[in-house]
Amino acid sequence: MTADAPKSRATRLLFIGDHSLADGFRLIGFETFADQEPAQVNRILRDLDRGRENAFVIVDDAIMEWDVPMLAQLRREGGRIIVISLPPLESMPPQLTSDVAARLQNLFGAGTISAGETT
Repeated sequence: MTADAPKSRATRLLFIGDHSLADGFRLIGFETFADQEPAQVNRILRDLDRGRENAFVIVDDAIMEWDVPMLAQLRREGGRIIVISLPPLESMPPQLTSDVAARLQNLFGAGTISAGETT
């Protein structure tokens, strides 16, 4: 390896959502932002984008439904900042509603995993 090899920047791990989940994400090394308002979520995401940060962001499923301009922009663009949603814990079985989940469902079919089956 040569001395002038480019250094890669670390990918930030963020959780934005309900306080009941924030502690668990904090324990596994995520930066957490609990119980944020739409404007605050927009600011967090805008700061990541402006700082040219690499980031993996997990948000509450409910936040994906909010009118947050930066969230919509990042989901359209993809790239350095990946955003996925997490369904509420009380939804059994979990209902994944992200764009990725929809693509997988289209690819593999709605009934690929039956109730009680594990992967």
